[in-house]
Amino acid sequence: MLRGLLLASTLLLAIPLAARADDSIVGKGEYLVRAADCVSCHTVPGGHLFAGGRAFVLPGMGTLYSSNITPDPKTGIGGYNDDDWVRMLWTGVARGGKHLYPAMPYASYTKLSRDDALAIKAYLFTLKPIEYTPPANAMKFPFNQRWGMVAWNLINVSDKRFEPDTTKSAAWNRGAYLVEALGHCGECHTPRNFMQALKSDKAYAGAKQQGWLAYNISGDKNAGIGGWTDAQLAEYLSTGKAPGRGPASGPMAEAVEYSLRYLTKDDVAAMVTYLRDRPAQPDGPPAVPATVAAAAAPDPMGAHLFNQACAGCHLPTGAGRQSPWAALGGAHTAGDVTGTNLVQVLAHGTQIETDQGLMFMHSFTGGYTDRELSFIANYTIGQMSGRQGQVTPQQIGAARGPDDHKPTDPPPQVVGMR
Repeated sequence: MLRGLLLASTLLLAIPLAARADDSIVGKGEYLVRAADCVSCHTVPGGHLFAGGRAFVLPGMGTLYSSNITPDPKTGIGGYNDDDWVRMLWTGVARGGKHLYPAMPYASYTKLSRDDALAIKAYLFTLKPIEYTPPANAMKFPFNQRWGMVAWNLINVSDKRFEPDTTKSAAWNRGAYLVEALGHCGECHTPRNFMQALKSDKAYAGAKQQGWLAYNISGDKNAGIGGWTDAQLAEYLSTGKAPGRGPASGPMAEAVEYSLRYLTKDDVAAMVTYLRDRPAQPDGPPAVPATVAAAAAPDPMGAHLFNQACAGCHLPTGAGRQSPWAALGGAHTAGDVTGTNLVQVLAHGTQIETDQGLMFMHSFTGGYTDRELSFIANYTIGQMSGRQGQVTPQQIGAARGPDDHKPTDPPPQVVGMR
C-alpha cells in the first residue's frame, strides 16, 4: 500500500546542485521541475533524489516503477540529447524508441513549450549522476505489451503545445499552463475511461488514485471548490491547509510539500483564476458546510476512542490544538461518508513539511483493531459533518499494510459493547 511512500522530508529541503553552466536556464529549470512535481514520482523513501524506483500499483494491470532521471549515462538520462528529451516529454517515446506508459504524464507534458522542456533538462543535468536501475515493471498481459501504446497515443495524445486563449486574461492563461501542462492536475483529479485515458467530459470531477480519492476541484459549489474563497484556495495550494477547509493529506500533501509551496504568489493566484473557471461537475462526496450540526446520536464507543486517540491533537471539536494543520473543521476528508481518505490516514498516516516544520500524523493500525478504527472513523465523520459514516472493519482491514501488526479485539464485555 502507501506506507512509506511519503518521502523523508529532510531529504527534500535542499536539492543538491552541481556547477551550473548557465544560471538563468538552470534556475528556470529548477522552478519548472518543482512546478511539475517530478521529485514525488522519481524518488523513493531513503533513496537518492530523482533516481527512480517508486512503485505505482495499477489495479488489474500490475505494478510500474518510476525511472531514473539523474544524468547517469548508463541508468539515467545522461544519454539524452535535446531532441530525444523533447520527444519523450511530448510523445511518451523514450530514447531508443521505447514507449512509456502514461503513468508518466506525457499526455499533459505534450503541452509544454520546447524552451521549458529544455530548461527542465538543463536543471536535471546539473544533478549528481546516480547509477541505479529501478526494479523491472510487473505488468500483466496484455498491458505488458508496449507496442499497444502506439495506438493509445494516436487516440489519446494530442502532441500539441499549449496555445493561449486570446479571449482570456494573462493570469487565466498562465494558470491554464500551470494546471494543464506543468502541474498535470487532471492526471489525478479526472476520472479515466476504459482505455485509462482522461474523461474530458468529466474534467476535475475527482478520481480514486492509489487508494486515495483526489477530490472534485471543478467549480461545483457542492462537490467541488465553487464554495471556496480565492484566499482559501491560494492558502491551501501554498500551505496545505485553509481555515474552514481542513488540511491536505496523502498524495495532495506531497504535491503541496514538494511542488506547490515553491510557486510564486502570482503563479498560485493564476492557478486559482483558472480553476475558478472550470465547468462544474457534481460528482463525488459533498463538501462540509461551514456550520455543522453534530450527529444526532453519537456512538459512545466512537467518542471514547476518538477522545483517547485523536482529541490530544485535534481537540474534541476538531478545532485543532496549536497547529492549524490539525483542524478538521470543513475538511472534505471528514465529510465523506465512505471514509476513503480518512481510512488511508488512519491506516498509513500522513505528513507535510511546512514553513513551521513537519506536521505529522502516524498510522494507528498498530494500536487499534479494525473494528475500533471503524468506530473512530464513523464518529469523526459524524462530529465533523453531521453525516452518518459508513466505514466498515473490513474496509480498515483491506487498507492495512501487509506487515501491520493487527491487535485482537477484546471480548465485547471488556470494551462495553453489546
